[in-house]
Amino acid sequence: MEPAAMDRIATRLSAVEDLYFPSSFLGPSPAGTGAAPPPSPPRRRAELRSLLARDAPLFLERYGAALSADELAAFDALSPDYEVDWHLRRLRAAAAGAPPPASRVRNRRRAFLDRLVREGEYFSEDAMREREPYLHHEYLGRFQDPLGRAMARPGERWSETLMRRAEEAVIVEKIRGEQIRRGVDPSEWVGGGTDETMEEQEEEEEEEEEEEDGEEGMKENGTEVEKQIATEVCFYWLLLLLSTFTGFIVLCFLYSYCKLFVVDSVTRMLVYVNLK
Repeated sequence: MEPAAMDRIATRLSAVEDLYFPSSFLGPSPAGTGAAPPPSPPRRRAELRSLLARDAPLFLERYGAALSADELAAFDALSPDYEVDWHLRRLRAAAAGAPPPASRVRNRRRAFLDRLVREGEYFSEDAMREREPYLHHEYLGRFQDPLGRAMARPGERWSETLMRRAEEAVIVEKIRGEQIRRGVDPSEWVGGGTDETMEEQEEEEEEEEEEEDGEEGMKENGTEVEKQIATEVCFYWLLLLLSTFTGFIVLCFLYSYCKLFVVDSVTRMLVYVNLK
């Protein structure tokens, strides 16, 4: 690499604000202050020039993103060096907006995966069951005791238990819906689909029997009421007949008594007149 190009690059970068410099270059901070004073431009230029001449790959790693295309072209003379060539290809691809290599994508995914594993929440059983209820049930849930999820946990408040049971009901409903969609046999439904179906059928049969018993009871009550009404009507008619018959007898008796009284009275009067 030509010395003139190295001087030109170091001079331009020394004027860039907020350019990264290692703490060893900045030196110790004065007492009572939280940061070291920024180095002067001549000192920064000298440091950049020295690093570029000493270790071009490290220079590209630190300051390659701040270089222009023409400045990167000045490093082509050092491209036989594997590290320099790798940094040049990376920087030019980033400047062109090219997607990162597949290996870098895989590394980023692996790093993100490792971070999720360290945090310990994303791959917890509860989190996985919440994300994929049916998949968790197929591989783990159907081998577990469902009653254990409904029981209160040590140190858990009653309100928290109720909330957890409500969330559990939502998850079970999702699993049941997916099983129905996939055509799973009812005997394998979460929560015992066959037992619940039989219980529902038994409840419906009991309700129908109760309704039939109620209708039969109403019919029997209606029949008894009709019998009672008929009995009362017959009793009233009998009383009416008895009262009529008794009245007739009384009238006859009164008529006979009155007739005898009149005849007897007239006879006595005639006898009395004849005696006179």
